[in-house]
Amino acid sequence: MKICMLSYHTSPLAVLGGKHSGGMNVYVRELSTHLAALGHEVDVFTRGSRFEEQRFAPRARLLSLPAGPASEVEKNRLADYIPEFAENLLAFAGEQDRRYDVIHAHYWMSGLVGAQLKAAWGVPMALMFHTLGLVKNRITALGERESDARIRGERRALAAADQVVAATPAEQAELQWLYEVRSAQIGVIPPGVDLQHFQPMDKAAARRRLSAAQDEALLLFVGRIEALKGIDTLIRAAHLLAAEGPACTYFRVWIVGGDVEEDLELMGSEMSRLRSLARELGVQDQIEFLGSRSQEDLPSYYAAADVVVMPSYSESFGMVALEAMACGRPVVASRVGGLAYLVHDGITGFHVREGHSMELASRLAELLNEPPLLARLGQAARREAEDYSWQAMAQRIEELYRRMRAEQSA
Repeated sequence: MKICMLSYHTSPLAVLGGKHSGGMNVYVRELSTHLAALGHEVDVFTRGSRFEEQRFAPRARLLSLPAGPASEVEKNRLADYIPEFAENLLAFAGEQDRRYDVIHAHYWMSGLVGAQLKAAWGVPMALMFHTLGLVKNRITALGERESDARIRGERRALAAADQVVAATPAEQAELQWLYEVRSAQIGVIPPGVDLQHFQPMDKAAARRRLSAAQDEALLLFVGRIEALKGIDTLIRAAHLLAAEGPACTYFRVWIVGGDVEEDLELMGSEMSRLRSLARELGVQDQIEFLGSRSQEDLPSYYAAADVVVMPSYSESFGMVALEAMACGRPVVASRVGGLAYLVHDGITGFHVREGHSMELASRLAELLNEPPLLARLGQAARREAEDYSWQAMAQRIEELYRRMRAEQSA
């Protein structure tokens, strides 16, 4: 099959941990790579300042198409240039005589692009949202609501989609409840993980590689710097841990994500708020903001950590948790969204209530004070992650494509 993969608002090759880069970028790149390994031709389209072509795997390439100004555009204005992007993509396909068999759109903006392409080409479209506006709007901790324009856009994209891919049964339920999507239109297929890239390695060696102390407990957060991720809960938990006494005195928290060199005003207020909170609570020496790290380097960070913490208020799936588990690290996570399904409480990690720093601190202290428990949960986490290979998930997506094409031909 020739597959048109749409990632309009963010490049799958972007450095992770930035304002608009995270699990979706990894998902699009890895899915495209593994679909190509199955023998398909995959073209991934994203918005750029000019036309560029970059091959990132055999039979898989990234194509950047211009739309709107060449300068960086705020995410909330990107929707204005969707028609231009779709027109440029149609023109490119026409000039190259490129005939696609299926469209796979990621995020609501790509869904609107896909709707235009589907109308022009008459091929089926799969849609994966990665995050849902109505779900985010139900979380008061976010501080800002998603726009009505986004909600309308999501509904329009859904109306055009032949199949919607949900990462978990929880996301499937949200689509049915909040968006009234028929169950027959939804396929539950979780993301995968590269089990060769993310695998257990020696903690001491990883710490030497990263110049980390060998005699400190290390807690790790990986993700975007935004209120949704609940990093403030982790900082408050660190304050409580520091007050516990000698057993929990020597620990450090690494926060991977964001650009620590960028001006705080440009980066947004969340980083500034978190730094201020750490100073206010007297844990600024234990909390280190490391900035973005490449996917190539992340296994060393997971390996160096004792525990990976995901105190999110919402997660459609939780790619970071799966990567950490593949590296043999237990995860302490909020019982929300995909994390409620991925992390097995007391087996591969622990669940805590979102926003409850005392509960989080208690679970972290329990793990740090019981090395046998830490090891047992880490080993179970790796075994669980082995059920999520990208090869298997790509085959399930491939079958979804075949089913869509067969239903269209019927």
